[in-house]
This record gives sequence, C-alpha cells and structure tokens, in this order.
Amino acid sequence: MKILLAMDHSRFSEAGSQAIAMQVHPQGAEVLVVHVIEPSGFLEQDASLRERTAQAQGFLTRAAQVLHSAGFNGVTTRVIEAEPRTGILEAAAQWHADLIVLGSHGRRGLQKLMLGSVAESVARHATCSVLIVRIPATN
Repeated sequence: MKILLAMDHSRFSEAGSQAIAMQVHPQGAEVLVVHVIEPSGFLEQDASLRERTAQAQGFLTRAAQVLHSAGFNGVTTRVIEAEPRTGILEAAAQWHADLIVLGSHGRRGLQKLMLGSVAESVARHATCSVLIVRIPATN
C-alpha cells in the first residue's frame, strides 16, 4: 500500500502521522511524507525559499521518525513548491498513491468559506481514498 501523508507545520497534520502509525500495518506499506510550500511570487528571495524548505524538511524528518518507530521501513519525504491542493493531488497521482492522509483544521462557517479547505478539496478531487484526521478542539 502506498500512503501519501500531507503535512503542514501544525498539530493537525501531526495527528496524521499518528493515525498511520496506529491504524496501518507497516509490512509492505510505503509512506511518502510531503509538505507543499506555496510560492509567494517572483519577488521571493532564494534565501527565504531555502529557509522555508529547511524548516519543512525538519518537521517532515520528525514525522518520518515517528513512522520508522512504528515499524515503517519505506518512508521518504519530499518538499513540493506549489499551491497546496494542487501539489498534494499531483504528488499522489504521480506516485500512484493508494491513500492520502491529511489533517483537518476543523474550520467552519465564514472562516472555511474565506480560507477554503485543502482537506475538502483533496477529498473531492483525489483519484484514491482519502483519510482526513480530526483532533478534538481545545478551548
């Protein structure tokens, strides 16, 4: 089974790596852990992009370590520069993922309408199964 784990730097996406570790049998499973960096335009300095990429690689490495500790041997990481929805869907299609796992920020109402929902868009447009991991809201 090929599982694409889409992560941002939030506790919501960290729940995705925990869900895979607890719910998927590691034997024969490959996991591609991705983070999509949205390009900020042609004026972005190379140093800024390198810094964002290095930060992303840091938390992808931590997620990979969680999966390795759970017995997953085939774990790779990748930082992608694209619009998040598009980047996730294209990476899943190119890699022939069987499952996409991503966290949901749980936005509702006007906030969801204005910000959109990457998880919802991925679920609607993916050609494979999608697991959206939710965590209880904290007050």
